[in-house]
Amino acid sequence: MGTKDAGRTAAGGPPLTRVLLTAALVALTAGCGSENGGNAAVPAPPPNIVQPVSERSAAGAYLAGRHAADIGDTAAAADYFAGALAGDPENVELLQGAFALMAAEGRMAEASDLARRLLQYDANAVLAAVVVAIQDAKAGDFAAASRRLEALPERGLGSFLGPLLTAWAKAGQGDIDGAMATVAPLAGNAHFAALHDFHAALINDLADRRDAAEHFYRKTGAGSGAALRYVQAAAAFFERTGRPDEARRLFANYDEDHPDGSLLDGAAVAGGAKAVPSAAAGMAEALFGAATSVRQSNALDAALIFARLALELRPDMPLARILVADILQSRGRLAEANRTYSAIAEGSVGYWAAQLRIAANLDELGDEEGAARLLEKLAAERPQQIDALVALGEILRTGKRYAEAVAAYDRAIARLATVEKRHWVLFYSRGISLERSGQWARAESDLRKALELEPDQPHVLNYLGYSWVEQGAHLDEAKRMIERAVELRPNDGYIVDSLGWVLYRRGDFAEAVRVLERAVELRPEDPTVNDHLGDALWRVGRYDEARFQWQRALSLDPEPELVGGIRGKIVSGLEEKTAAGPAK
Repeated sequence: MGTKDAGRTAAGGPPLTRVLLTAALVALTAGCGSENGGNAAVPAPPPNIVQPVSERSAAGAYLAGRHAADIGDTAAAADYFAGALAGDPENVELLQGAFALMAAEGRMAEASDLARRLLQYDANAVLAAVVVAIQDAKAGDFAAASRRLEALPERGLGSFLGPLLTAWAKAGQGDIDGAMATVAPLAGNAHFAALHDFHAALINDLADRRDAAEHFYRKTGAGSGAALRYVQAAAAFFERTGRPDEARRLFANYDEDHPDGSLLDGAAVAGGAKAVPSAAAGMAEALFGAATSVRQSNALDAALIFARLALELRPDMPLARILVADILQSRGRLAEANRTYSAIAEGSVGYWAAQLRIAANLDELGDEEGAARLLEKLAAERPQQIDALVALGEILRTGKRYAEAVAAYDRAIARLATVEKRHWVLFYSRGISLERSGQWARAESDLRKALELEPDQPHVLNYLGYSWVEQGAHLDEAKRMIERAVELRPNDGYIVDSLGWVLYRRGDFAEAVRVLERAVELRPEDPTVNDHLGDALWRVGRYDEARFQWQRALSLDPEPELVGGIRGKIVSGLEEKTAAGPAK
């Protein structure tokens, strides 16, 4: 990886490191823990072989489940924990773990059975109660669901999820006034006011109370920053009640706030159908809202479970499906994420975004050609849109197929009716590809265009400045640009390296050493940064340290074209006019 372009990092998140998922999730599975959740205890492995065979088998399954969870394979972990529980059926901690893992995997029939068992040990286990209540609602028994939900403790997620689910359970029994009374306290809490307004609108809409529904829809869909689901529901209401212009205005406002429009795709084609056609669908909305809320707090395990519960009640909920797939993708479960994205029907909200993510995941999985074929198909389907071609260009560029990337970016830019400020990144990306494919005149023009659109963009300042340094051109201007980039990104090792390198090329070796030492602190794993520091150290007479840096650079898998030069410097040092090769 070079110092001009950090490239693209693979989608991925930290692996699961606890058997019972996160502490927040454990707090949901066990109602009798400390108030802040804490870390639930896990059963100790067996001390020796004197235990009965069934216990040794349970312990082995438990340890295998721990390992599977630690490496992010929750599907296998769920099976192992179920096996461990079968060998030790009275172990509550194993029961909690198996239940949480089954719920996270969307295996709700098994999760429901485990939840009922868990509630026998702990009547206040919040998540277990919610899962059972959802199964009651799915079966149409809203009275049973309501009784169970009303008993939830009013803390944590129960403080807003409990009232919302209970309200919908009452709506399912025809008690609309009771439903509205249940959600009313949320209106007085600034954190929950928007949720209150949204669900109040949906409940009234379901009951055909149009005036009340309109009042709350206007609150949820109005102004900038409204959530897509709020906008979609309000727009469907206005379209259904003969006001399509108001529906279009809501979508236009959302589009202005979100110019990429990838999730909005399909939202305006709802035909005015009710956003929530049943009480069960309303419960799904509440669960999806909880999922998005905890997702924003990075509680991915809980978010995954709530999104899967939403899909249990309403399988045709594309935004919940996207959330599930997004979490799977963040954990490196790309094939599973793609299967989830593929279940989103064409024409649904988020279909286009899902297809783009499928292509990105195919590329990460090593199927670059499959990704390219899908993106070409998408680009042909929508000849006015650029995002599929931009994604194609990114895949080709990161695959070092620079000339092909230029062609993809050319096609994308040709589709622009108007060049806007946000398009700086398109010219920047094409500029990189042009420079890498030896078309410097066009590359320089694109990089200047990117700076014209976004004058203080640090990566563009760095790339153009560094390119000039490599060529020995415009060194004073390059130095000013890179210094500005460092001001904007003082902890970006690649940009700091560029400043050190321009100092080196200008002959200020002592200052170059100081700056490049800082760059190596920030990017110790980068071979080019280490190579640059070696050159600067040599120039100030610190020969042993220089050879150490070159040896380190060689150990860090540098680009093939740099290897020979680095080895030569280790043997012979630097000639009077020799400098390190360009960093790509």
